[in-house]
Amino acid sequence: MCGIAGILSDSIDLRNEKECIDKISSSLRMRGPDAKGEYILPDAALIHRRLAVIDVERGAQPMRFGKYTIVYNGELYNTAEVRRELEGHGYKFDTDCDTEVVLKAFHMWHERSAQKFNGIFAYGVYDEEERKLFLCRDRIGVKPLYYAQVGDTFAFASRIESLLYVKGVEPVCSREGLCEIFMLGPAKTIGKTVFKQIKELPPAAYMYYKDGKTIVQKYWELTAQPFSETGTEAQEHTHALVSDAIRRQLVSDVPLCTFLSGGLDSSIISKVASDYYREGGKTLSTYSVDYVDNDKFFEASRFQPNKDSDYIDLIADYIGSDHHNVVLDNTSVAQALIKATEARTCPGFTDVDSSLLLFCKEVKKDYTVCLSGECADEIFGGYPWYHRKEILFEDTFPWARSTAARRGIMRDGFLPEGEDYVLQAYRDTLKDVSKLDSDTALEKRMREMFVLNMNWFMQTLLVRKDVMSMESSLEVRVPFCDWRIVEYAYNMPWSIKAYNGREKGILRKAFENDLPEVITWRKKSPYPKTFNPVYLNEVCKMVEGVLTDSTSPLCEMIDGQKVRAIMREPESMTEPWYGQLMRTPQVLAYVLQIYVWAKKYNVEFEY
Repeated sequence: MCGIAGILSDSIDLRNEKECIDKISSSLRMRGPDAKGEYILPDAALIHRRLAVIDVERGAQPMRFGKYTIVYNGELYNTAEVRRELEGHGYKFDTDCDTEVVLKAFHMWHERSAQKFNGIFAYGVYDEEERKLFLCRDRIGVKPLYYAQVGDTFAFASRIESLLYVKGVEPVCSREGLCEIFMLGPAKTIGKTVFKQIKELPPAAYMYYKDGKTIVQKYWELTAQPFSETGTEAQEHTHALVSDAIRRQLVSDVPLCTFLSGGLDSSIISKVASDYYREGGKTLSTYSVDYVDNDKFFEASRFQPNKDSDYIDLIADYIGSDHHNVVLDNTSVAQALIKATEARTCPGFTDVDSSLLLFCKEVKKDYTVCLSGECADEIFGGYPWYHRKEILFEDTFPWARSTAARRGIMRDGFLPEGEDYVLQAYRDTLKDVSKLDSDTALEKRMREMFVLNMNWFMQTLLVRKDVMSMESSLEVRVPFCDWRIVEYAYNMPWSIKAYNGREKGILRKAFENDLPEVITWRKKSPYPKTFNPVYLNEVCKMVEGVLTDSTSPLCEMIDGQKVRAIMREPESMTEPWYGQLMRTPQVLAYVLQIYVWAKKYNVEFEY
């Protein structure tokens, strides 16, 4: 994985913009600490920071071929197949890296090349003769890509912060951005950011930019198709697709490990990876995360019925991995909220972010690549809201059904349009859901839930995983985001997907012979969070500092008395802010992150 950026301008000679280019490159350093490269023309500059994973010696970027120059961030998992097809057309290759394959595929097929790729990627290709830029992003949106246009200057980058170094791009947050933060956050609308001038290239989309004009097109989307397999055939097909995706993603020229939580998804990945390693006479390393004294303070709930730590040793012993348990200090998790905010360049997923940031920092000490189990829940129906009838058909986002918790910290009258903004975002998502006329009401709703979860909840987790891991220069791959699995699961009937009435039932059944029964049929538990009061106390101290800063723009947005009331009585907040993990400690941490973000980037707010 890498960090990429570029600037095109008709009015600025970019050869004279060394300071700007250096700042952009430095802002991407953690995404690519191994090497840096630049290709600078009077009207175009391409910037690359490399985290070397494949063909470490020869994969330098920017890479040129003919009139094209590429900066690429990602991994292709079907590199060999695409390379062979290109060789059949007469292309020759000087490296083993996928960058050269992507570049020559674009030379051959132009924008149609994206449809041939199975991987996670974001890249830009500059056509020097036509002075035209092509940008592209993977189907699921695992790798980020942002852009901004000010007059005749256009810029793109892997990080939002990088674009703030471009002349004319200002840290302005409009009312729309405030709605994104306060009414939807940490989720966000695809294509948008919290900054007025900065946009996101959507997943499964490409863009052409030339002469001040942009054209954005989708090259893939979920399409409803009839499903003809039996339940048994679906189990076999699911096993084959998931196993193939995992094995493809084990290719690396640098050390690789897996995250292992003791849950179904990470256990499947670690089992397949362990078997693969054993075939080569190697032992897989696995990593888990926990918090100091979490056993003492753990509280079971409907959403988190048991602790991961009760299962991790069992599955690690079963697959024979070399297991490492990282135990995080609660004060450090709180303090890392600041670094996590700066890494995102916006308020984020609070300690769900900061803990992952610290966890990845520890893993990076010995490994460069890791596989993780994100996104199986969205794809195979793992969350409670798929299975609770009183939630399933509600006309709202199921992970944030009420705005009560959000209004519970805001000043009266602030963002009166907020609820309408949320409802419109929800309904706009449903407009694009592909269905069959033969679908039952339940099947239609499950397709809607699939798209809602993929476009919103899953995107939140993918941004978290990419940003927090790359901040430690750790590449994390997510096998369940293989587009073949996503497409297949979208068209699987709910009666098969929810085998035996269980969340992720088809996935459990498909791998029941590969794992211990207690792991296969364990009740789902989300990413581990801290229950230690030390964390809450530390966050409260930091938030008190926020509330006493009379110069902060948050004074006009957040009601200090309401926030202090929550700090005094944490149990008073009964409605979740977002999903299963954001309760009182996380809501207070979110207040802190908004403050840190506004101060760090000197954000100007438009009301």
